[in-house]
Amino acid sequence: MDSQQVSAERAARREPHAATTLKPGALGVLSILFFVLSAQAPLTGIAGAAPISVAIGNGPGTPAAYVLAGGVILLFSVGFVAMGRHVVDAGAFAVYIGKGLGRTTAGGSAGVALFAYCVLQAAMYGLYGSIVSAFVADHTALDLPWWTYTLATMAAVQALGVAGIETGARILAVLVLAEFSVLLVFGLVTLVKGGGPEGLGLADSFSPSAALHGAPGVSIMFAMASMLGFEATAIYGEEAKDPTKTVPRATFLSVVTVTVFFAVVSWMLISAYGASQAEGAAGEALAAGESDGFVFAPITAQLGDWIGDVLPVLLATSLFAGILTFHNSANRYLFSLGRDGQLPTALARLNARRAPATAGCVQTALALALIVPFAVAGVDPVRTLFSWFSGLAVLAMMLLYLLTSVSVVVFFRRSRVDDRRWHTLIAPVLGALGIAGAVWLILANFTTLIGGGLGTALWLGLTVPVVMALGAANAHLRHRRTVRRDG
Repeated sequence: MDSQQVSAERAARREPHAATTLKPGALGVLSILFFVLSAQAPLTGIAGAAPISVAIGNGPGTPAAYVLAGGVILLFSVGFVAMGRHVVDAGAFAVYIGKGLGRTTAGGSAGVALFAYCVLQAAMYGLYGSIVSAFVADHTALDLPWWTYTLATMAAVQALGVAGIETGARILAVLVLAEFSVLLVFGLVTLVKGGGPEGLGLADSFSPSAALHGAPGVSIMFAMASMLGFEATAIYGEEAKDPTKTVPRATFLSVVTVTVFFAVVSWMLISAYGASQAEGAAGEALAAGESDGFVFAPITAQLGDWIGDVLPVLLATSLFAGILTFHNSANRYLFSLGRDGQLPTALARLNARRAPATAGCVQTALALALIVPFAVAGVDPVRTLFSWFSGLAVLAMMLLYLLTSVSVVVFFRRSRVDDRRWHTLIAPVLGALGIAGAVWLILANFTTLIGGGLGTALWLGLTVPVVMALGAANAHLRHRRTVRRDG
């Protein structure tokens, strides 16, 4: 090989990739599964949601709420996967919705999806910064504000996003396996020992009366919130080894895995306290401002004092994994919108590793813009940034699930490319009804979800339709411009 050829190859490696598709064949079923589990942040989900569900929801019936939520998501997934066999695009929700409900609705949905991923990532940054700041201050003489750790982590996430999807997948695999293993070992040890002081209490957690105890709507709302992120399977379709097989397998595997995991671990937590005592213990933990203590205490009792020092670290790495996953999801939405002409085409530029580098920089800038006001104001990042934005993201994502279910039915009724009634009509309709019920529960209990007052709930909730309207208007105007230019 002569020197000119060598120089040409080196230059090609340095130049941004000119292709319009992300790196194909990069991810298998397990890699995509780790992205999904990272988005759902198992330890964060259990430590954050379970104490609230037990204390003010349906008490020992919380595990049944996870089963019910998982059933709704599974029904939704049937139509979601059926659509995925005909549409492979990093835009996922927006593209799916557009196939059935039109370009303008797709544009609005794209705006909501991007908004949801960005605010959810910002929420996790707030909790992450708070946890790391407190941990470092407790174990060293260094006492820095939460946002310093957030900014440092933001730089690391940006670097990993640019490095390519495989690098992120490997790191996420390690982090997710660590937190997953600890919770799974705790659950299995408690199960093998026959539960806590009142036994396993199977009927106390899974019977119809347990499911309907107290305020089941609150528990179902938090259970649905804990399962956000499974739709990332479609976002990575372009990078899957065989999208028509990999994405469906990863989707169903992730939904079943997460449902069983949350149901069993929450059941073992309640069993460890005793069904009659769990509700009171969770309430005391919330009143003391240490909700994670409700989860950490029985794990430490079962596995030893050493795990008490490890759990805060795992909680931080759980959040880091979720942050990285939502960075990847959001920058792929930006990439897709740039490629489709809904946003500046520069967002569709890929680097030598076929990663959406420009979109990643923009996503990081958006995260910074969301976080800076809270840092400048000096407010508690957990009570404001995390609580407000996570609740807002849940509402936005549930709206997207609902629109996707409706679009699936409309698309298959029009196109007739798939005549399986269960996959294209019955399951999507049942899923849509379940999700509509979840949306109603979220709106009815929104102040509880965000931990704020009615005024805060009102202006947060109104941002979703505003973003939807702005996205739809942008899609409409850009389409008119394209028609005038080409006509």
